[in-house]
Amino acid sequence: MIDLEDTFIIDAVVHAYNLDPSNYWNEQHAQGITEMIYGTVDAASPPGYRVTRDGYIRDWTVDETANMLFLESNTDMATFQSLPLYAFHDGLTANEKAIEADNKYGERFINFANIDPLRDGWEESLEEQVDALDPVGLKLYPSHWGEDFHEGWRMDDEDIAYPVFEKAKSLGIDLIEVHKAIPFGPVPRDPYHPGDVDDACANFPELNFGIVHGGLAFTEETAWQMARFPNLHINMETLGVQLAANERAFAETLAKIIDIGGEAVLDRMYWGSAAMAYHPQPELEALRDFSWPDDLSQRGIAFGDMPEITDEHKRNMLGRNYADIIGLDIDAARDQIADDDFSKEVAESGLADPFSRTNAAAEVY
Repeated sequence: MIDLEDTFIIDAVVHAYNLDPSNYWNEQHAQGITEMIYGTVDAASPPGYRVTRDGYIRDWTVDETANMLFLESNTDMATFQSLPLYAFHDGLTANEKAIEADNKYGERFINFANIDPLRDGWEESLEEQVDALDPVGLKLYPSHWGEDFHEGWRMDDEDIAYPVFEKAKSLGIDLIEVHKAIPFGPVPRDPYHPGDVDDACANFPELNFGIVHGGLAFTEETAWQMARFPNLHINMETLGVQLAANERAFAETLAKIIDIGGEAVLDRMYWGSAAMAYHPQPELEALRDFSWPDDLSQRGIAFGDMPEITDEHKRNMLGRNYADIIGLDIDAARDQIADDDFSKEVAESGLADPFSRTNAAAEVY
């Protein structure tokens, strides 16, 4: 079993949501997204890691997200992602919060950019984010919201998506992540099918693509994509939530991915907790403790035997795989945070109680 304290853990996707109803622009869709997030997290969280509705549906701060990650969990670094979800006035997590995270906690947070390619001015927005944050990647959602409508788009659209990829390349970004599998609120399911990523991977082999929530739905399709495209990766956001809530369901998801893609796909999966939406510590402990159920470990897979999920696999998923993609030197990163305030407090007092260092402390149950 791995020691989480000794494993360098990089969380590839964290946010500081503004779920306050005053932030709703497209009220129907923003409210639907809020209810989906809160309902899923409340149902999937273990006792002691749940927050009341009033404590959750509000504007979360950058400091709260940092404290949850670095004081209340074993996470060492994380990618702070602002968001282009303009059913909310500020996109759900404003770009200004990403700048704040970088300014306050630059040794702990890695940066990402985001754009909505159907929104006027996306090129200028991307350039501004690159100048401000030097991001390692670009986050996309296959959805565009107006005040009273939703419109989807595809990753294989030569007029919409391909100019985004070319622009990202020109700005030095070579990791493109797209939210798939989970329809975000009351929207059509089709834009969230991962099939449109095929042509993107094939036509832009110099780029790395990450399917966020990969395999949580459309598991077999995603597994075949992983088998065919070496520049495709799975961002494990929400897979950790599934693992913490239902180990058997996670085991079946992972078994299907490996069944088709083989053991090698484990080196193209990287950790994402979705904090602050879900507390990261139960997810980390669940992966630390994970092993195959007997009936899955004993059956063969399409191209060989079901591999043991080793400590090495877990360390790779928790940090090394992502570090390799973004070119992060883990030893140097470990040194730069060794004596910061977060490390000193954890060394002196151990991990803080869940949500105790957030404004939700009185709302936990």
